[in-house]
Amino acid sequence: MTAPLGLFTPIRFHAVLPAACDVVVVGGGVAGVMTAWHLAGQGQRVVLCEKGRVAAEQSSRNWGWVRQQGRDPAELPIMVESLALWKQLAADLGDGLGFRQTGVTYLARTQKEQAGYAGWMRHATANGVDTRLLSRAEVDAMFPDHAAAWVGGMTTPSDARAEPATAVPVLAQDAVRRGAVIVENCAVRGLDLAAGKVAGVMTEQGRIDCDQVVVAGGAWSSLFLRRFGVDIPQLSVRESVGVTGPVADFHSGAASDDRIALRRRADGAYTVTPGAERDFYIGPDAFRLLRRFAGIAFNTLRATRFHARAPRGYPDAWSTPRTWDMDRASPFEAMRVLDPAASAPIMAHVQRDFAATFPGQGRPEWASTWAGMIDSMPDLLPVIDRVAAVPGLVIATGLSGHGFGLGPGLGRVVADLVTGRAVGHDLTAFRFARFA
Repeated sequence: MTAPLGLFTPIRFHAVLPAACDVVVVGGGVAGVMTAWHLAGQGQRVVLCEKGRVAAEQSSRNWGWVRQQGRDPAELPIMVESLALWKQLAADLGDGLGFRQTGVTYLARTQKEQAGYAGWMRHATANGVDTRLLSRAEVDAMFPDHAAAWVGGMTTPSDARAEPATAVPVLAQDAVRRGAVIVENCAVRGLDLAAGKVAGVMTEQGRIDCDQVVVAGGAWSSLFLRRFGVDIPQLSVRESVGVTGPVADFHSGAASDDRIALRRRADGAYTVTPGAERDFYIGPDAFRLLRRFAGIAFNTLRATRFHARAPRGYPDAWSTPRTWDMDRASPFEAMRVLDPAASAPIMAHVQRDFAATFPGQGRPEWASTWAGMIDSMPDLLPVIDRVAAVPGLVIATGLSGHGFGLGPGLGRVVADLVTGRAVGHDLTAFRFARFA
């Protein structure tokens, strides 16, 4: 059973830290790994520093969906490119990615939901995506043993799935083959600025001289950046995941409605998650950013379980330092890997809802459960931009749970942003200044 990576995963990337390079990438999730992959392919001397293990946080804990369907229109062109890159990577790197084009399906319980799917179809058409609407009869034929009150749906046959816990380390190894240096257990404590410009970074293993830094730190990005006067409105929610034991293949792709989401896995099991339920830890940033996140909070209020205190060491925990000396241990060393446990009440609801939806399958028994902290922005879109106030600093974070499938294309965009090449996409929706 392939489970998320964690602190006790053996270190795979332990290169000697160079004294200088062209670009330092902060964070070893899929966005950072693929940025390093593309930069190395362009001949850049790139060093990726990961405070814990590559992909040990959300990049190995996500649903494993590689989807175009339902994307925000601003993300969709990059995702179309990303899917093409996934296909090429799978052809080049073999089965380690677990990549399969088995489709993604959304299922509607109400006509309002179905109308929303119909409205999104214009974006599919504009981008050449093979999405189509499903009638009630077509849904019944696709899921013959379901007992849900679905009125229709939407499906994209070209969408895919992959295995997060194995795919991202395979991609990281290929980035090393292309010339990238990746160092695990090497937290970047901060930026070294000269006359307001990036001159290097300070890591727990020493200084690296560079004039370009990409911050792709996921849920840790806001904490890191605010130390240097760069403020992004970022909060995180905990989402829980369960994996069944091996079961008969009743649906080979990925599917979801408002209660459950599922994906067939390469090991013969299913990843199953709640359709909407999540947990939120209230910390200082939650109060500071209340107005910015008011819309999300209102729309998800019923599906969110609020907790007054985050575990010690989490990015927005009450006790987490907001400033630190760069010659001493930082918060990023105190919490090498965000490794939250799944919510037992939520996972019990998932078992109930799964059995009610697929009575022939019965109540699933969990072979494994876990959770991940999903970093989110108020508009659910990432920041992909240079920071004008700090020349040499690029941000690639806030992927809001959309990052795994988007990673290969996003990495190409960020790499070209760093090197000054034409990015080929309109990044207006992702600009840093939209939160000014």
